[in-house]
Amino acid sequence: MKFAVLGAGAIGAYVGAALARGGADVTLIARGAHLAAMQSRGVRVLSPRGDFTAHPGATDDLAAVADADVVFVALKAYSLSEIAPQLGALLAPDSAAIWAQNGLPWWYFQSLPDLPAGAGLGDVGVGGAGLESVDPGGLIARSIRPEHNLGCVVYCSTEIVEPGVIRHIEGTRFTIGEPDGSVTQRCKLISEAFAAGGLKAPADTRLRDQIWLKLVGNVAFNPITALTRATLGELGAVPQMRDLLGAIFAECAEVASQLGIRFPVSLDRRLEAGLAVGDHKTSMLQDLEAGKRLELDCMTGAVIELAERLDIDVPHVRTVHACVKLLDQLARASSKR
Repeated sequence: MKFAVLGAGAIGAYVGAALARGGADVTLIARGAHLAAMQSRGVRVLSPRGDFTAHPGATDDLAAVADADVVFVALKAYSLSEIAPQLGALLAPDSAAIWAQNGLPWWYFQSLPDLPAGAGLGDVGVGGAGLESVDPGGLIARSIRPEHNLGCVVYCSTEIVEPGVIRHIEGTRFTIGEPDGSVTQRCKLISEAFAAGGLKAPADTRLRDQIWLKLVGNVAFNPITALTRATLGELGAVPQMRDLLGAIFAECAEVASQLGIRFPVSLDRRLEAGLAVGDHKTSMLQDLEAGKRLELDCMTGAVIELAERLDIDVPHVRTVHACVKLLDQLARASSKR
């Protein structure tokens, strides 16, 4: 099985290195100094589970996806609209595209088996327009054929220490699933390849439950850490912050319940698990410090859009979204000066 990793940053390079270590044929697609380092020295992974170096192929040419059986897409959600038309044209007819983004994925309503009738969802659903916050104008859905899509929920924390060097902090689970909830042969083969590289990629028939379990943390933890510059562990130091995080969790859960979601663990446990990660900066805080655009619309923006359609009030999510939206604009304006 041949893999291409599109967006081989902290997560993508780690996945690609692990797959290559397990014997898979892997090509990493990246750019800049990080790409140059991986081309010359391979990918160096520093991990509590053991350090290792792998030497997958590396390129900046998107055409490398054309002969891949599986394309692991690790780009930021806001980058997908720009690249989707070209990517869709390049994907081989029988290939799988694993979408490993934060937040609510653009394909969420594809083949949804238990979409509630009515409930103010309007044209969201099978063949519908989807959510503007995650797929503006429906461009991605029009560009990528449905049969390519595989969902993925990433439970793994990594950081780029320097070009070509990835620090793995915790987590090795990349839960995958078909949009219609089936467990297919390609899911089994992908799971085996991940396992050979020391990772976990179980196929879940209710992947959307897992998406929401992670999403509530994304919506609460990521923007708050960007606003406060706190690590996940530091968020638990103030009781009022725990109350705020809990309120955001509750608002997200109310939206999720209207979509038929059953959380696989309690939200209290999810909150404590996030805080227990400790001295780790969320991807949003890392992006802020690196001067990159913040990934907002697929997280807080998606929850707000769904809440509006379902006539649910989410004041805490709205407030945090507005604050981080302004922070993002000011930070990007400052970086251009």
